[in-house]
Amino acid sequence: MTIRIAAIGTSHWHALNDPAYLRQLARMPDVQLVGLHDDDLAVAQRRSSEVGGPPAFVDHRQMLDDTRPDFIIALGRHDRMAGLALELLDRGLPFLMEKPMGLNAREVERVAIEARKRRAFVAVPMPQRFSPFWAQAQRLRAADAFGPLSHMYVRMNRFTPKRYPAWDCPWMLDPTLSGGGCLRNLGAHAFDMMAQFTEEEPEVVAAQVSHLARCERVEDFVTVMLRTPSGVLGTIEIGYAYPRLPTPDNQGPGRDKLLDGADGEWKVAGRDALLMAKDGMLRIVTRDAEHNLPGDSSVSPSFQLLRDALDRWQRGEAPLVGVEDCLRAARLTDDAYRLAGVMLPN
Repeated sequence: MTIRIAAIGTSHWHALNDPAYLRQLARMPDVQLVGLHDDDLAVAQRRSSEVGGPPAFVDHRQMLDDTRPDFIIALGRHDRMAGLALELLDRGLPFLMEKPMGLNAREVERVAIEARKRRAFVAVPMPQRFSPFWAQAQRLRAADAFGPLSHMYVRMNRFTPKRYPAWDCPWMLDPTLSGGGCLRNLGAHAFDMMAQFTEEEPEVVAAQVSHLARCERVEDFVTVMLRTPSGVLGTIEIGYAYPRLPTPDNQGPGRDKLLDGADGEWKVAGRDALLMAKDGMLRIVTRDAEHNLPGDSSVSPSFQLLRDALDRWQRGEAPLVGVEDCLRAARLTDDAYRLAGVMLPN
């Protein structure tokens, strides 16, 4: 069966950069891209020229009516995501929507309530769930190798936010349209990992933000402290403060890993073992030994998450990562901003 897919809001940089959803879909033999939308027709046409020339549309409703897709990839501006999600739910269309799914948790909650009511298929991309780090962490946990968990650490310090205007997304520098800076954009990956791995609901106990590196309206560095009910601690560092400029060479496979940022590190630590991902390597430390393993995936995590979402939808299963997971991350993001004294957009 050929899956007919349309994409909405393709000026979003993830259409062709970083996870590059459109490029990943174009590689799948059972997928046909039947339409690409953007409010700027020239952008949609440029995106189309990169992935085999599907029709470009400036009106997403016309695209949905004309192409009658089976599945939707929903991107676009953060301030429009919740409204778009509700519209797709009204149409009964299954979709994958980029996080954060709204400006704040209140908007995402509206989507979650409606999706729950309709038992709809709403997937959210969390590529770290398909990373070698996550797979190794799961294996160690299944073997009870960590012993009691102590703490988790995530650092994702990425390139300057000025890359977003260059990628047709100037709205990312306006907090009223984006919902915030690096934390709103990237924090969900870290929050999701901690909640899933501990199987607990972490709470934000402290947070601080800085604008000093880039002097933009959105923050460029954040630290967040978390704690689970059982006492596992989490330290999250998210930034746009990496000094190197992004280039095509370091936006694909290579030094700039999607999962750990340009300057990144992921750790899970217990009494008996430590697992760390850094610079494309995995390091496992136990009481008796240290092991270094390749940390790169032979298949893009973004390709894997798209394939997983489509396969689960075809089988009539729930998505691996859904709107409830996105809502948890949105609530933690909002809590961190409040503790840091950041005014949230209404």
